[in-house]
Amino acid sequence: QVQLVESGGGLVQPGGSLRLSCAASGSALSLAAFSTNDTGWYRQAPGQKGELVARISRDGTTIYAEHVKGRFTISRDNAKNTVYLQMNSLTPEDTAVYYCNEVPPRPQYWGQGTQVTVSS
Repeated sequence: QVQLVESGGGLVQPGGSLRLSCAASGSALSLAAFSTNDTGWYRQAPGQKGELVARISRDGTTIYAEHVKGRFTISRDNAKNTVYLQMNSLTPEDTAVYYCNEVPPRPQYWGQGTQVTVSS
């Protein structure tokens, strides 16, 4: 089984940037399986349904939700078992807890997430 730890969140002003990291750990076999699957960044704002905002395949193909396209960039470093989310031009609507997981998500892989708050 893989453990996922998200980090990099914080409080930022509108228009600011943050870079989130998702570090995976576990057995060599489970990490190998994790690296072959699509990984995504999800977010959940208070009172709202969770959503997938970006996903990346093993070969680096990326897909973004329409409302973050052009502002967010997902990337992965398979050697470090880490997936990143660079977020630019943040708005208050981006405030949420951000999680990483496979796509589709595995329930047992949900971590604590990292809080992103965009506010002046």
